[in-house]
Amino acid sequence: MLHLTFRQLGIFEAVARHLSYTRAAQELHLSQPAVSMQIRQLEENVGLPLFEQLGKKIYLTEAGRELSHYGRVIEQQLSEAESVLGELKGLQRGKLRISVASTANYFVPQLLAIFSRRFPTITVSLDVTNRETLLRQLGENNVDLVVMGQPPVEADVEAQIFMDNPLVVVAPLDHPLANKKKIPLARLQEETFLVRESGSGTRIAVERFFSERGMRLKTGMEVGSNEAIKQSVQAGLGLGLLSRATIEQELTLKRLVVLDVAYLPIMRHWYVVHRKGKRLSAVAEAFKQFMLKESAGLMDEEPHGPSKNKKR
Repeated sequence: MLHLTFRQLGIFEAVARHLSYTRAAQELHLSQPAVSMQIRQLEENVGLPLFEQLGKKIYLTEAGRELSHYGRVIEQQLSEAESVLGELKGLQRGKLRISVASTANYFVPQLLAIFSRRFPTITVSLDVTNRETLLRQLGENNVDLVVMGQPPVEADVEAQIFMDNPLVVVAPLDHPLANKKKIPLARLQEETFLVRESGSGTRIAVERFFSERGMRLKTGMEVGSNEAIKQSVQAGLGLGLLSRATIEQELTLKRLVVLDVAYLPIMRHWYVVHRKGKRLSAVAEAFKQFMLKESAGLMDEEPHGPSKNKKR
């Protein structure tokens, strides 16, 4: 029979996730020797090595990978038990774990602030990450809710629209097209576009939109963040196709301009997503309903909200 503690499992999970004793120690606010000692004790209890060191890097052994899998299952079961017990107490306490696409971070913190003012005793864990990580988190069921622009079609998830997410073409103020009206869509093929990394939700939507019309944009640099695209557009390196949510400040400060292009914006939506059949805690269910029923209206009231279009 295994003799291990939840503390040891938690420390093991952190080391397995970071593949680093140092980063795990920093996350857990422990010393590195304390982390190493707990892992040694866990390996003694298991009777097998959980990590192996090759050069300066550590890797999970086969036993480590198996324990990591069961550790996640145990953590999910404990989290569900905590949620069920929390429901008996109502919304007086609890924790919301939410992950959002990097573009959504331009408005989700405002919504979380409003929600937190209503329920001040609830703690929120917010992770801002890329689409690949969001899909992995959904697959591993280790977050309550995900906010993203395009839910995966093939995954077993429940996704609901809560707000519009228009994609617009942005240019520097001195661009030749800046003051033109109803620019033909085909005219964009003469311009160079700065694009997000392959696999990003925005890039997938843009490529699909133009492909369906028999068009293909000329792409320049592949850029890993919306901020970098905005800076590059301002520098004159090309045009960008970005979510309206990301550019309100630049429009107000007259650093960028939205081009008036026929058939644009590309209308997308923001979705709140979770695993199908997932038993949401009272806190997660309350936040989900808050997003579905109130978020679009609240953002329309903001002077620099992401979209002035009402949810259809």
